[in-house]
Amino acid sequence: MASSRLQQIQTHLAPNPSAQKTKVGVQSPEDVVVVSALRTAITKGRKGGFKDMLPEDILSAVLKATLEKTKLDPKLVDDICVGNVAAPGGLATASRMAALHAGFPDTTSLNTTNRQCSSGLQACVQIATAIQSGLIEIGIGAGVESMTQNYFSRNITTSKKLTAESQAAADCLIPMGITSENVAAEWNISRLTQDEFSTLSHTKAIAAQKAGLFKDEIVPVTATIVDKDGNEKTIVVDQDEGMREGTSPQTLAKLKPAFKADGSTTAGNASQVSDGAAAVLLMKRKTAHKLGLPILGKYVTSAVVGVPPKVMGIGPAFAIPVAVERAGLKIDDVDIFELNEAFASQAVYTVQKCNIPIEKVNPKGGAIALGHPLGCTGARQVATLFPELKRQNKKIGCTTMCIGSGMGMAAIWERE
Repeated sequence: MASSRLQQIQTHLAPNPSAQKTKVGVQSPEDVVVVSALRTAITKGRKGGFKDMLPEDILSAVLKATLEKTKLDPKLVDDICVGNVAAPGGLATASRMAALHAGFPDTTSLNTTNRQCSSGLQACVQIATAIQSGLIEIGIGAGVESMTQNYFSRNITTSKKLTAESQAAADCLIPMGITSENVAAEWNISRLTQDEFSTLSHTKAIAAQKAGLFKDEIVPVTATIVDKDGNEKTIVVDQDEGMREGTSPQTLAKLKPAFKADGSTTAGNASQVSDGAAAVLLMKRKTAHKLGLPILGKYVTSAVVGVPPKVMGIGPAFAIPVAVERAGLKIDDVDIFELNEAFASQAVYTVQKCNIPIEKVNPKGGAIALGHPLGCTGARQVATLFPELKRQNKKIGCTTMCIGSGMGMAAIWERE
């Protein structure tokens, strides 16, 4: 099924060489470049440093830091797109409030977008596309999620007619954990393999944090937390909270399956419930030169594909080949893959299906160790990618993730 599905996707989404104006290895004044990519630390949902902050407060902090770091006149930013998944109303009004609070004038427009777990990346691509087409000059693709505030109170109702008449539509409502079990069962990904992958995520993330490798991407945020007695305390949140020292396949093996009594997906080999925000400032190369802003790298291209909802986690394995082909590359040409670890099962499947060397995957750990604030992750990956490409003196990166209801997204980026 997987091979035929990939052939269908590649045929349907075959790249048009004349339409791909951005070339890897070639600099053009018209390139869409990244001049800043920052994020907050990622904190534990319901008990971490951001547990008493609203998402707009977290978002404002990272937007303000973007202006402070770049010294960019906020009046020059034409549009901001914010990825968010769980907040009521798509966080549209609150995100606008956050931008104004951060110092952007009322002339800077804003919208929010929800492509579930790829929302932050979708925001970046939407801004990049608007710049490419000449609709705007400068924009910010951002993402934010307070799973503490919004994820646990959702009350979702859907059409009974659709689910009764279409099995594919009904499959869109399968809990994400069950889709992980489906992937593990269909492609024989053992519990041990998932636990070993998860251990590696923690090991890499802990080593990266101890080595200070996240400092270039994380914006310290002042937060107020409230203890169980109602007492307030002001803290500075500047480190990711999800890494667990001592994680091993042996310790993870003690955890019970979370979704099926005889399943293999546990709290230890799935992404963590988290809070956080990220922002990516984009413009054309000629604009960055005119303003004297440093260039981290450029956006090359992206792809979104659909896959069966019941195995939604396999999405990256089908989005990656399309994105790299559109970029005129092969998978082997990509130096680093920031692959969202929604579940170890689907991450392992993607690595195996695309034949990616494990050392290229999430060198500083992924969502199993860092956390996965839904709307934030796609933008967070960009902030994580560029400093690591620089540290390794490598050029090509891919940010990618699976998407609830059965999709995958991938984007190609090139460091200067």
